[in-house]
Amino acid sequence: MTLKNASNPIRRTSLGGNGEGYADTFPVPIPDQNGAFIMVTRLELDPGASVGYHKHATDEEVYFIMSGTGLYCEEGMEETVSGGDIRLCRRGNSHGIKNAGNDKLILCAAIAKRESR
Repeated sequence: MTLKNASNPIRRTSLGGNGEGYADTFPVPIPDQNGAFIMVTRLELDPGASVGYHKHATDEEVYFIMSGTGLYCEEGMEETVSGGDIRLCRRGNSHGIKNAGNDKLILCAAIAKRESR
């Protein structure tokens, strides 16, 4: 299945609930809910903007960092990320990311539901 992101960005603020600054989002419609993935989007965070720290109580999220420099925090541990890095936040964990550079931080985010074991 080929999924295409929206060609026109949606300008957003307060990503992750308490994020700061502005980002352009390019949501990817998923035509059914039969699989694990429930949300996929490309994010372009302005310098200083962030996806606020938030918990994934029932699902998991992966960030694919495409370009730029960011500060990724998961479960209180911070690290610098850049193009080519991938970060996975498992069910029950909390995470967030901030653009720490002077250019846009571009990443793809995908959320997958996870069944309890």
